[in-house]
Amino acid sequence: MKNIYLHLNTRDEFLRMDISKIVYFEADGNYTNIVLANKLKSVVCMNLAHMQQILTDSLKENARTFVRVGKKYIINHAYVCQINVLRQNLVLSDGASFTFQLDISKEALKGLRELYLAPSGKE
Repeated sequence: MKNIYLHLNTRDEFLRMDISKIVYFEADGNYTNIVLANKLKSVVCMNLAHMQQILTDSLKENARTFVRVGKKYIINHAYVCQINVLRQNLVLSDGASFTFQLDISKEALKGLRELYLAPSGKE
């Protein structure tokens, strides 16, 4: 399978990232943190809503790799390992080299869980 890349060009830098290596995007005010599977973190000067639009516009069909979860995160659904609604915790992992735990609202986690439990769920 051919690698698909996300290109982000800002005034000061150019980022080229294999989308299969992006674990999640995290809002930080007017900035977005991008966390990769190798634990490298990049920061871009755009809010999460703008990032979501860029993903949709530039990746087209492949944008479905990513799911908006609550107000603070866009995650790569391929790395969802555990959804704990009661503890408001989402675990993203490849099962071998990394694990990230994110604190997310119960409502957002319930919505994410429903995506997996629906008959046409992603897997």
